[in-house]
Amino acid sequence: MSELAQVEVVPTTSKIEKPTTMVLEGEIGKDELPQLADMLFRLAHRGITRIVIDFEGVTHFDFRGVKPLVQRAELFRVAGGDIKLSGLTPYLHAIFRSAGGAGAFDFYAQKDDAVSAFKGSV
Repeated sequence: MSELAQVEVVPTTSKIEKPTTMVLEGEIGKDELPQLADMLFRLAHRGITRIVIDFEGVTHFDFRGVKPLVQRAELFRVAGGDIKLSGLTPYLHAIFRSAGGAGAFDFYAQKDDAVSAFKGSV
């Protein structure tokens, strides 16, 4: 089992929530998918709705996790936030595309680009 994620929670005192970055690493298989869903649930429960998931260190993502991730993103959007993805290789893009997640997310080459993209949305 690989190290799933490091979550960088940046406390904020302003009314505008700063994005939280989840850094995923290794292979994200069917055994790790519930952990990812649980982390997103815990963040949402804490009122954190602006998430960047950094896939730079991910070598594989199980296709069965794409649709649940899309559903989570829709819930975050209803709450006024979003989930943006960064660092996907062409291989990971292909997984998202083939599993129906291509149009559901904003994809960024670097996590800093994804974080910056939140600045335009309030």
